[in-house]
Amino acid sequence: MHILIVEDEERLAKALKKGLELKGYAVDWLSDSEKARNRILLYRSEYDLIILDLMLPGVDGATITDSVRKEGVTTPIIILTARNETEHKVDLLNKGADDYIVKPFSFEELLSRINAVLRRPAQSKPVVLEVGPLEMDMATRVVRKDGEEVSLTLKEYALLECFMRQPGEVLSREKLFDHVWDFNSLSWSNVLDVHMKNLRKKVGVDKHGDQLFETVRGVGYRLVAQPRA
Repeated sequence: MHILIVEDEERLAKALKKGLELKGYAVDWLSDSEKARNRILLYRSEYDLIILDLMLPGVDGATITDSVRKEGVTTPIIILTARNETEHKVDLLNKGADDYIVKPFSFEELLSRINAVLRRPAQSKPVVLEVGPLEMDMATRVVRKDGEEVSLTLKEYALLECFMRQPGEVLSREKLFDHVWDFNSLSWSNVLDVHMKNLRKKVGVDKHGDQLFETVRGVGYRLVAQPRA
């Protein structure tokens, strides 16, 4: 999962970024509202979630939300706000926010809001993914192969999630980097190949000995297993 944080309070933004990265998310942080709006419009398909502060210098979070929604951006948005009035909350939702959280808040509350938004049926993101012999429980973050639990690192889990959401499709190296690492990662690095090698060792072969992943030379990788009926 790739998350964009737009927050001008540096201490809060760094704390959120660190906490979310420890949970396995790839996280980018911007403090400039106009740069954030341009990033969202240009890279709308690269982010799974946007955490957007309301009281940003220049263009506020509500205006950014309204603007990008009118441009067709459907990425879920959670607004961080210091205001608790009902009318204010209704206005944020009417402008296109998926949820809001009132400051101050606990990190655990933010995580629960993130999980709730990403599980919503409108986002077509099922709680349990089942592809071939693989099963991924999004709520518990448990992965099983042929019914047996498999221990994955945070990056291995994030990579596998990308493949299980798009089985049979060739995922380019750039797309995998965009979803698993932050915006500043070097896509030419061999870190992806190292993680793919380790992922294949753990879940890359079915009980018949057939390979579940295919390397598409010069492009990326593909999960060849199909979703269960």
